[in-house]
Amino acid sequence: MTKKILFRFFTLLTITYFLCACSSPRQDSLSQVSTIDALLAGVYEGDVSLKQLLEMGDTGIGTFDCLDGEMLVLDGKVYQIKSDGKVYMPSIDTKTPFAGVVYFQVEDTLVSKQEIDYPSLKKMLDGIAPHKNLFYAFKIKGTFKRMQTRSVPRQKKPFPPLAEVVKNQPIFNMKNISGTIVGFRCPPYVKGINVPGYHLHFISDDRQHGGHVLQFEMFKGASVEIDCSNTFFMVLPRSGKSFNKVDLKIDRTKELHKVEQ
Repeated sequence: MTKKILFRFFTLLTITYFLCACSSPRQDSLSQVSTIDALLAGVYEGDVSLKQLLEMGDTGIGTFDCLDGEMLVLDGKVYQIKSDGKVYMPSIDTKTPFAGVVYFQVEDTLVSKQEIDYPSLKKMLDGIAPHKNLFYAFKIKGTFKRMQTRSVPRQKKPFPPLAEVVKNQPIFNMKNISGTIVGFRCPPYVKGINVPGYHLHFISDDRQHGGHVLQFEMFKGASVEIDCSNTFFMVLPRSGKSFNKVDLKIDRTKELHKVEQ
């Protein structure tokens, strides 16, 4: 093999390695499918399969094709909490229109010494997750005196905006239930891309109940694990026409507030 051919070969190998490294999510990365504003606007068609999603992370939250319930990813398994309040194990070929995942690596752990609710949990997490401009993932395991969650029903075309969907969202109230909260705290500059602040989902230990967290009261002794990410990786839909047509210049802050509450 001539020197010229060898040079071309190693150049091609170097470029291929560089492109793969740039296009692959890292261990300290939050990887995301689509944008929250697209979801708010009614872009519910799934574009990325759960198989592909799990190649980007083993822990996270999101939703499913046609907005068919709340997603929670824990220890590499995807759980689907539908509008009937039950937990399902969806097919690996099921697609998602919006989700975020990380390869969760515990960087800090604490145990709560008193009962806490949602507002006090946020305050506690702010104290142990000081980097306000980075991404944090959380796993919170404990027993809850009270847990209130919601899910969203599967939608049919023409898809209504998410703020309209949640007006009739099923709400679930649970008492004395053990389980895990999974979610993120995203920095304020991701407005329109993800949810600035806290976004949490819950699943019970028996894998029978869960949903998007609205409020709760948790007994003392809960274990709180955190993981910080300083890299953000996003996959935008290519096959769906809706994403390419949606107006993403609109400020949807008020809509997001309604949806998250």
